[in-house]
Amino acid sequence: MKHGRIYHNGAIVPVTEENGRVRLASGRLLDEKTLQWLPPVEPGSVFALGLNYADHAAELSFKAPDKPLVFLKGANAFTGHRCITRRPADVTYMHYECELAVVIGKEAKNISRKDAYDYVAGYTIANDYAFRDYLENYYRPNLRVKNRDHCTPLGPWLVDRQDIPDPMKLSLCTYINGEKTQQGSTSDMVFDIPALIVYLSEFMTLSPGDIILTGTPTGIADTQPGDEIITEIEGIGQLINTVVDDKTWYASN
Repeated sequence: MKHGRIYHNGAIVPVTEENGRVRLASGRLLDEKTLQWLPPVEPGSVFALGLNYADHAAELSFKAPDKPLVFLKGANAFTGHRCITRRPADVTYMHYECELAVVIGKEAKNISRKDAYDYVAGYTIANDYAFRDYLENYYRPNLRVKNRDHCTPLGPWLVDRQDIPDPMKLSLCTYINGEKTQQGSTSDMVFDIPALIVYLSEFMTLSPGDIILTGTPTGIADTQPGDEIITEIEGIGQLINTVVDDKTWYASN
C-alpha cells in the first residue's frame, strides 16, 4: 500500500493511493495536483550517503569509498511533493539527486544482514538537492550544501516494504522540464540496503521514522529557477518539485 500525508482543512491528514488518486479515510477521492503535500513520514534521524554509486563517484572524479560515507540531515531540510525549493541568488551550481529513501520501521541495534529488511517500514523518493558552491570536501559536505530549508523534497508516497519485492533492482530517473537527464538502477549501489543497516546499527540505535538516503547515480545537472524537476523510482512513483528564485521564495513564505 502507498501511504502519504497532506495538509487538509487545517490539519495533517493521512492518505492512501487509489487508482492514481488520493483517498481520505472517509473514502473521498481527491486529485493529487490540488493538494498541499507533506513528506509521507515525519523524519527522525536522517542519514545521507555520499558517493554510494560508483558511476556517480567517477562523475565527480572520485573512487568509490571503502566504507559508507554518511552525514546527517536536519528535519528543516525536508519538504513535500509539488512544493518549491529555493535556489539562492549567489549559487552557480545546484543539482538534483534522485535517491531511494529507506524508512526504518522499528528499533534496530546490532542487526545482522539476514534480518536487515525486517526493520524496514517502506520506501519513498528523495530529491536531495546539493549546492556545490558551498562544498569544501566531497567526503564531508558542510551544512550549507545539504541542509538548507526545504532543499530535500520527500514523497509523495511511502510504499510498504512488502510491496517492493527487491529494492535493489529498481530503476531511477530524473527529468528537467520533461527531458530525461538521469537514469540509473539501485543495483549499482556500492553499499546495498542491508549493508547500510548493518553498518549504522553497529554503533547506534535506529528508531522508527529514521531515514536512510541511499545516494544517487550518475547524471547530475544544474537546475535553474522555474525548472520543474521530476524524480522517479520504479514501483514508488514520481516526486515533483519546482526550483524558484529568491523573490518567489520569500513571497511564498
